[in-house]
Order: sequence, then structure tokens, then C-alpha cells
Amino acid sequence: MGVFSRISTIFQAKTNKVLNRVEDPRDTLDLSYEKQMESLTKVRRSVADVATARKRIELQAGQLQKQADKLPDQAKQALAQGNEPLAREALSRRAAIGEQLSELEAQHAQVTEQQEKLVETSQRLQGQVEQFRTRKETLKASYTAAQAQTQVGEAISGISKSMGDAGGAMQRAQDKIAGMQARAGAIDELLASGALNDLDHPVDDIQAQLDKVSAGSQVDTELAALKAELGASAPAGALGEGHEDATTDAEIVGGTEGTQRADGPPATDSTAATQGKEG
Repeated sequence: MGVFSRISTIFQAKTNKVLNRVEDPRDTLDLSYEKQMESLTKVRRSVADVATARKRIELQAGQLQKQADKLPDQAKQALAQGNEPLAREALSRRAAIGEQLSELEAQHAQVTEQQEKLVETSQRLQGQVEQFRTRKETLKASYTAAQAQTQVGEAISGISKSMGDAGGAMQRAQDKIAGMQARAGAIDELLASGALNDLDHPVDDIQAQLDKVSAGSQVDTELAALKAELGASAPAGALGEGHEDATTDAEIVGGTEGTQRADGPPATDSTAATQGKEG
């Protein structure tokens, strides 16, 4: 295969591919139906022409037959008048008309046969055209339904794609928000611990420790106040019993102290041991 043949083949292949992509089968089917209708119209026109020719032959044959029917009477009249040549001429014309009628009859038979064939062809073609028209409408409806289904599928796939993109965007946004929240929490912890100083409000380490101790002292003070309030709100009987117990304890303690004061200071273990030796 030569270069030009390959180029021509490639060009035809590319052209056919483009045409197949652009071609709408429904338009092609409609065009084919129109061409078949044109062919059927031509066949019907031919049938009409043949029928017209047959009718013309029949009319011509009828006129010649009328002339042929007159000539024998005219020949008789000529013989009655003693004009034999005229009678011979009339009979000669009748014979010629007979030959013409024979030719017209043959033409009539041929035209009639042709007309019958054309009528049969027209009927067969009309049936084929009707079948093609029914098939064409069915194919067009199927193609339209398939095209609509394809468009719906493409629309659904486009929606699914957009929804997938939206889902991915939402996931990325959630990840970014989680990262920002974690970073903000870490910065807050570092600021609270003093690891990161606020440039606008610098933090003093010593003052922070003093504030912490003051906060602990304040908590102890509030706790003591709460205990005092609870002691003040105790029942009177419980307070009386507590007072008697306290008095008794005070007396016992006081007696002991008085005895110790009368007898002198209590002897220690070393003193008692020394006295034992001396005895």
C-alpha cells in the first residue's frame, strides 16, 4: 500500500469517526424513509403513466375499430354505384386498419402486462415502506429512550461526583478544624504554664508563685470560716455537754497542777534513782 493510499484510508477513517459522532440515527432513518417514499411515488407515477398509455391505446383501437366497421358498408355502396375501385380502396383500408388493430392489441397486451408488474411492485414497495416506517418509529423511540437514560445517568454521575467532592471538602474542613482546635488548646496550655509568654501581657514567674500561695491561703481562710459557721449552728444541748466536759477536764487538770505546785516540782527519773541509791 502506497503512502497516498494510507493517507486516504486514514482520512476516510477519521472522517467516518467524526460523522458517526455527529450523526443522529433518527435523522438518518427519516431521510431513508423520505427516499423510500420518493421511490414509491415514482413507481406510482410510472403506474399512472402506463395506465394512461394503455388507455390511449384502447381509445385509438376503438376509433380504428369504428372506421373498420364503416368500410364494408362503404364498399357495398361503392359497388352499388358501380365504382369498383372505390369499393376496393375501402376494403384495402379495412385490411390496413385490421393490421393496425393487431399491432395495437399487441401493444395493449404488453402495456397491460407492464402495468400489472408496476402495480405489483408498487404494492410490494408500499408494504415495505410501511414496515420501514413502523420500524423507524420504534427505533427512534428506543433511541430517544436510550438517550434520555444516558443523560439521566450522566446527570446522576455528575451529582454523585459533586456530592463526593462536597463530602471530601467537608472532611478536609473537619480535619482542619480539629487541627486548629488542638493547636489552640496546646497554645492555651503553654500560655498557662508560662512556657509561652504573651507579648502584650508579659508574665512574672515570682509574681505567679506569690499569687498561687495567696490563692491557697485564701482557700484555707474560707475553709476555717465555713468550720466556724458549722460550729456556731450546732444544737444547744450538744454545746452544754461539751461545756461540762470541758469544765471537768479543767478541774482535773487544775487539781493535778495544784498538787504539783504543793509538793513541788515532780521528781524526774534521775532524781528518783539518786534517792534510791542514798537510801
